[in-house]
Order: sequence, then C-alpha cells, then structure tokens
Amino acid sequence: MTPDHPVLTVAIALVVLVGLLSMATRPPGPNGMSPSTDDATTVSAEEEDLPPAEEVDGLTDVRADALPGLEETSISYEGGGEVTVAYPVIPNADPLSDFLDRTLTERASAFEAAEPGARSMTGEWRLTAARDGIVGVRVTTTETDSEETREGRSIYWYETGDGVVRGSSSLLAGQAELEELNELVREAVSDTAAVTSSLYPIDALYDSVGFSSEGDLVVEFDDGQIAPVSEGRLHAVIDRDEAEGLLSEFGLRARDAATTGVDEFTVETAPEADKDGSVEAAPGVMSPRDDSVDCSDPEVRCVALTYDDGPGGRTPELLDMLAAHDAKATFFVTGLPVREHPWTVRRAYAEGHEIANHTLDHPDLATIGAGAVRSNLETTQALVQRETGHTMNLMRPPYGSRNGTVDQVTEELGLAQILWGVDTNDWKDRKAGVVSERALDGASDGAIILMHDIHDTTIDASRKIIRELDERGYTMVTVSQLLGTTEPGQVYVDGTDL
Repeated sequence: MTPDHPVLTVAIALVVLVGLLSMATRPPGPNGMSPSTDDATTVSAEEEDLPPAEEVDGLTDVRADALPGLEETSISYEGGGEVTVAYPVIPNADPLSDFLDRTLTERASAFEAAEPGARSMTGEWRLTAARDGIVGVRVTTTETDSEETREGRSIYWYETGDGVVRGSSSLLAGQAELEELNELVREAVSDTAAVTSSLYPIDALYDSVGFSSEGDLVVEFDDGQIAPVSEGRLHAVIDRDEAEGLLSEFGLRARDAATTGVDEFTVETAPEADKDGSVEAAPGVMSPRDDSVDCSDPEVRCVALTYDDGPGGRTPELLDMLAAHDAKATFFVTGLPVREHPWTVRRAYAEGHEIANHTLDHPDLATIGAGAVRSNLETTQALVQRETGHTMNLMRPPYGSRNGTVDQVTEELGLAQILWGVDTNDWKDRKAGVVSERALDGASDGAIILMHDIHDTTIDASRKIIRELDERGYTMVTVSQLLGTTEPGQVYVDGTDL
C-alpha cells in the first residue's frame, strides 16, 4: 500500500536510523548498558591527569601559582661577600624551609672559604615537581670570584608526609644502580667536552637529577665540574626505559609526581614537630669504614697506610695499586694540591679511601695564631666538601707540631688529630728500597704508617709495601676503620691503646 504521507514517513525513518546509529556507537555503561543522561559525569581539571607543565632546561617545571600561599625568602648570610640566595617557603612544609636555609647557607660559607677571591653568590629556584606528597626544588646558584663566574645546580626532593628532604642520588635504588647510571652518563656525554674520567658515582656529582616530561632521567652538572667552565651547563638524558630499573621506590614516585601535571597543590598537614628535614643516607655518600672488617677482632691484623701533602701527579697510580689488593688508605690532603688535582680527590673518595685535612699550605700550626690555624683548616675543609660532599673529621698537623691553641681550634672544628707510630722519613731519604723497608719493619697490628704521595720514590716503594703487607695477612684500612670513633681535638698515634 502506498503511504498517504511519503515525506513524513521518510522523516520518521531517518530519525529512527540516527537513533540506532547513536546507540551503536555510544560507549557502554556499567554491565554493558548504554549510560543515560543522568549517569554521565564531568571530570574536573583537578581530578584528571593533566600533562606536565613546560620544561626548563629539559626538566619538568611547575608553576609557582599552583601552590597557594607559596612565598619566597632568602638566606641570612653574614660573611664577607655579597650573597643573595632565595628559596621557596611552602605552607606546612617547615622542614623543607629549614633544610634549604641551612644547606644554602653552608654552601655560601664553603664558597667563601674555598675561594679567596670570592665576590658574590646569588641563587634562584624553581619547582620541578609538586604532586602526591612530593615536592622537587631545583636551586641554581651563580658564583663569581676573581677569575670567573659559574653556575651550580641541585635538586632537592621533599616528602610532605614524613618531613624528610632527600638529595637527588636518593632517586637511585642503591650504590650499584648509581654506578650503573654513572657508566650510562659517561657514554651519554662522551661526544661533548666532558672529561669522562672525572665522573665517579658520588653524591656530590649526582646532586641534580630530575625528569623530563616523558619520564627520561636528566642528570645535570655544575659549570666546571666535569668540563671547563667555558662549556657551561652539561647534562645527560637517560631514556625512561633504560633508567626504569635504576630507580628506588621513592624515585619511581618522584618520577610520577614530576611527569603528571598539577592544577593546585597544597600541604594539608605539617609533619611532626621534631622533623628538621635531615637527609637520609643515600647512594654516593661514601663511608671510610667497611662494616665487614672488625679491627678489634684478635684474628684480624689491621694497619693504616697514610699519605700526606697530596694529591700528587702519581697518586692515581697509587690508587691503582691499592685497588689491586683491595686495600684502603687515608690521604691527608693539602688544600693547594687539592685545587690542582680535584678529580684525584674525587676518585679516592669514590673508591672508599679516607680523605683527611692537612691544612691549606702546610704551615707549622704551633707558630701561628688561632685565627690563622682556623683559616688554614677551614679552607681545606671547604675545598674537599665542595669536591666530594664529604665533611672531614680527621686532621694531621704538619710536622706533627701542635699546642694548646691547635687542640682548641681542632676541637671546635670537629677534627681529631692523627699522628703516627711509624715514620718512613720518605721526604728525606728518597730511595724506594729504604722507604719500603722502614714501612715493612715497622708494620704491626694497629700501626699508623706515615708516607707522602707527592714523592716518586714513595709511589715506587708503595708497590712493594702493599704487596708484602697483603702477603703477610695484614688488612690495610683507613684510620677511621682502625680507630673507630674519635674525639675532636684529641691526639691519636696508633690503634693499640683502643
């Protein structure tokens, strides 16, 4: 039968067809049913995973206005140079503020102590993460001395729940993972001006590690740290998949926080009042003690080889010898050679040897005033700390010369005084055979043996000394391993009285 109203019939058919197509293409609701209008929800900007903010220097960047109540302040520094270093103050994150204030003040003090021509230091900050209870703060400092201007960079990671600030190396699962990362970074920067032999798996080098928006690991270095200052900022990017297995549980959470955008971030509750933002032990923080060695065990014979006045040009050769016999030594370094061979100090620290203070320019401390004693020691403290991150707690007075003033200053600086029980007189008798004979004849359980790694004959003698001590069953350890806990200002000659 022919319809009386063909146009109307066609229109109705089209409406039905459109409805059927709509039902066929609509995403199913629960249990496979198509959702009704009443079931539909709108996801707010605060709830959805926003893309990360734009990158700065290849690192994720969070807008400051995403943190309500965020303020900026600067450290209060009373040194001689011009210092203006700013840091963020986030509501309910006092441990982070306390940590940044303390750490950046110490950095300014170390700069002024290590660089006699220090003129100015400025610092600014950015946020590289702020989500899921984790905040990443990137601090960039600019130091100017009498010779040059250079930038330094660090990223600190704060967990709002426990009030702990972690350094960047804490993103790694352990020392083995940091060592693996170090090799990847060496490869990544091999086609740049970087000196790859200057790279060691220590916290002081891996103190600025963050993420790109894709989750790649970004490692950046201070100007002059692994290449000439003129090269500026050098960095390495490790692919996300390649870095995946290197990250700690915290590192994985930090990556998620950094790579997921945030519309607004607040710290709802302050952590416990006794938290001060102290950094936990982390990969790259090397200990001068080996827990597997107990020098108090009667069956373990320990001896401490010590080398003064360096590092010297052949100290790396000595480090090779020590490594071949799994031996450790203590290097009482002098500040001026540290400036000349900073990467050797870095290597010695990375390989588990102890770095200790032997003043800046080797004066007779008993003949100068308290201020000069303090300045001489503080400068070398700062030089080593800036290079390795290590704060030394042992010193050796040049010539063994000390008095009440030296005792008082070393106590105030937290330094124990280490003398020796066996003197090879290698500075006077430049014959390798004589030096090795004296060291081996004097070796006994608990002995501290004095040598100097700036003399060729001492380096030559050490080859025999290390080999024969090993063959005789001695364990060559650091002074701290031999003595255990020492008291600042006190004098120690050997380990036999402990």
